[in-house]
Amino acid sequence: MERPNAWKTYHKTEMKKVEALAETYKEFLNQGKTERECVLYTVNKLEKAGYTSLEDAIDKKKKLKAGDKIYLNQMGKAIVAFHIGKKPLECGMNIVGAHIDSPRIDLKQNPFYEDTDFAMADTHYYGGIKKYQWVARQLALHGVVVKKDGTNVMICIGEKDTDPVFGVTDLLIHLSKEQAEKKLGEAITGENLDIMLGGKPLTGEDKEPVKAQLLKILKDEYQIDEEDMLSAEIEAVPAEKARDFGLDRSMIMGYGHDDRSCAFAELEALLGIREIPEYTCCGMLVDKEEIGSVGATGMQAKYMENAVAEIANLMGNYSELTVRRTLKNSRMLSCDVSAGYDPLYGSAFEKKNAAYLGRGVCYNKFTGVRGKGGSNDANAEFIGKIRKIMDDNKVCWQTAELGRVDLGGGGTIAYICALYGMEVIDSGVAVLNMHAPMEIISKADLYEAVKAYKAFMLNA
Repeated sequence: MERPNAWKTYHKTEMKKVEALAETYKEFLNQGKTERECVLYTVNKLEKAGYTSLEDAIDKKKKLKAGDKIYLNQMGKAIVAFHIGKKPLECGMNIVGAHIDSPRIDLKQNPFYEDTDFAMADTHYYGGIKKYQWVARQLALHGVVVKKDGTNVMICIGEKDTDPVFGVTDLLIHLSKEQAEKKLGEAITGENLDIMLGGKPLTGEDKEPVKAQLLKILKDEYQIDEEDMLSAEIEAVPAEKARDFGLDRSMIMGYGHDDRSCAFAELEALLGIREIPEYTCCGMLVDKEEIGSVGATGMQAKYMENAVAEIANLMGNYSELTVRRTLKNSRMLSCDVSAGYDPLYGSAFEKKNAAYLGRGVCYNKFTGVRGKGGSNDANAEFIGKIRKIMDDNKVCWQTAELGRVDLGGGGTIAYICALYGMEVIDSGVAVLNMHAPMEIISKADLYEAVKAYKAFMLNA
């Protein structure tokens, strides 16, 4: 049952919509290279569309009703938005949820040191990466430094053409005989992913003069002391911009398609709902998925559940039973990317059950590893309903698995939300180079994902 290529279904007007959406998406990728930046972008878009802060609504004891739009900003690193529908909350919500964290390299809390006239930064990588892909390339530094008095200093160095960039060095080919003989996963170690920050000594400084020069620059330009790094979150990410990929410009190469392609599609779908929906629509952009959805901003935290409780209270219908029924009766798309079939590595896939770039949004009945370990495994009844919604709304879609059985696997936030008893299935965009510094998606798949998520929220 080979699914049709979405590009073949587009007329000239729709082609223009695909391209326009892609341009907006590239702006989103370039502006949101960290979870904090994605939240700032999203809050700006939501407020322009009439969404108001849940905290403000609680402070003002605002009475919520159908048609109201509310969002929760969770510590500046995750966000949940609600477009309240006509039906009671207890009838459940139509939820789309994606994550906005991506694999990267983080600076340690005590990062700076000097070695042989170089100023360096100790790091700890975040998420699953192939370490060798992160050496000998341009990196930018993004994040926040929080001083003892509570002042936040935002950091973004390496994105402007006039900015310096940073990087992890690699051993020259002439001396790398021993390195080349090692296994691919052992040639570059995590402890050696240290970032080079400078190489000029501070005049008049005898003890670690290059590090002293670095600290002077941080003090002069950012009012940051070395001790302030103890309360900092600085991420090293690729400095490259998102670009069209291929002579036909049918694809986009950029950092963070996993999972910001789905996050963007979800946001566009939510903002595209102009009418009052039948069921409350909920969009979630969450953090920490790449390391197990842990912590106060990950999906395992209860902020979405707490937000539902607060909204029920502001609607004059709070009880524990109301919250439980709302979550249990909800329906959800766990929006995360899928492994796109790559002809250069075809042996890693089973072709009948692989995701293909250009054939529309993917649905994964299950993820997990080997014997579906850790998977949600959606019900056939729910999949039947999804099929009808997609076909009725002329969405190009496909089904997929994450590679051959016993070869590997992966997980999403689906199993966490399924703990409430709600129906959940994984849905996303096919990606090449997943978890590499620069990933690839099809513009058509992004366009179909927006259509799919909007159709789901209005019709599930």
